[in-house]
Amino acid sequence: MPIDVHAHYVPPQLIDAVAGRGKEIGVRLVRSGATPPALHFDYGFKVRPFFPRLIEPVAERRAWLDEQGIDQQIVGTWPDLFGYGLPVDACIAWHRMLNDTLAAWAADNADRFAWIASVPLVQAEAAAAELERAAGLGACGAIISSNVENTNLGELPLEAFWRQAEALGMPVLIHPVLVGPAPRAAKFGLAQIAQYTFDTTLGVGSLLMSGVLDRYPRLKLVLSHGGGAYPYLAGRFDIMHRRMDRAAQGDVAAKAPSAYASQMLYDSIVHAPKALRFLIELAGLDNVVLGTDYSFPPADMEPLALLRSAGLSAAGIEAIADANPRRVFARLR
Repeated sequence: MPIDVHAHYVPPQLIDAVAGRGKEIGVRLVRSGATPPALHFDYGFKVRPFFPRLIEPVAERRAWLDEQGIDQQIVGTWPDLFGYGLPVDACIAWHRMLNDTLAAWAADNADRFAWIASVPLVQAEAAAAELERAAGLGACGAIISSNVENTNLGELPLEAFWRQAEALGMPVLIHPVLVGPAPRAAKFGLAQIAQYTFDTTLGVGSLLMSGVLDRYPRLKLVLSHGGGAYPYLAGRFDIMHRRMDRAAQGDVAAKAPSAYASQMLYDSIVHAPKALRFLIELAGLDNVVLGTDYSFPPADMEPLALLRSAGLSAAGIEAIADANPRRVFARLR
């Protein structure tokens, strides 16, 4: 019974809520002709129009799950919508709206869908409180971005949030986000190919070097897109960890970065059999979970076919597609 642990959805309940109450917290719904709507934040950030699959009728997504043989999908909101540039109180209210509406949608479709919460990372205590509230609403994990307004995760004072996530046993999906211009990645799909995956890599590196996994060894971090470039660069991380001026760099990691590789989890979205086999060799079979990134252009639209093409045994496929997701996302029904 395969489970897709990494997908995105914007429910109609959220669009209705923004249309009715969004202006109160600095979020506006913008419509332009027949194109999908977009969101504009009062602090100046304008989100691209919603991708069609991001707001598709649920029947269409169910049909795709059936076509691919996927039993259940865990959805999170679109990271572009995190709105971390909002004033603190508005950001807190915004994430409550994101979670309330996604929870309502998931409750209506609980036979095939579960959900992960977003949190207002601009204030660690508020993020921890929202994570606990969302768990009460039925969230089975959380989704956060690799950076908050261009500051890496490991450089932010998020102790209260990490402590709460560990205590609740809530896995945290680390997802890239691009909130500013990236002119060198504007063409050739380089934003999707490289910019996003290296954003994950930078976020993960900052978490490891700043000792987050030393302080919270039971924290479940799920790295999107196969961990970005981290698995391939693990040796380079180790060399710099050993040779840098650790005090000057704020590197307090107790172990070499590669020693934490099997302490984290990775989705299967690597798009190549050899890359998947390498990831499994580095991280261990038990630490890889099925994912698609459904809704976006680089999504893996045939995720089980990738597992088969990598030459995995039936037991290996079952572990990645079913057993590992159920163990990691223990709050799944």
